[in-house]
Amino acid sequence: MAIIPRSSYYDKHYKQSASLIRARRPYLFRNALTGIGLFGFCITVYAFTINAVSQDDFEDVQIPDAPAQSPILAGVSTIANDSSAK
Repeated sequence: MAIIPRSSYYDKHYKQSASLIRARRPYLFRNALTGIGLFGFCITVYAFTINAVSQDDFEDVQIPDAPAQSPILAGVSTIANDSSAK
């Protein structure tokens, strides 16, 4: 069985070492700020989209009448009619 080599930044229990914590410290605030900014942008785009779509009431769309049944096809059975009748 091959042993996967461990990084020097983690101990045998895969906890962060002090050197890894020190290396990440300068970027912690900037990364958190960037994450908050991206999250806020995504929520804003989502809210704008939902708001824009909810304003449309589709009054300008004409709903067609039901298609007229042909007298020739009125008694013809189709697969859709057979499955709904069962």
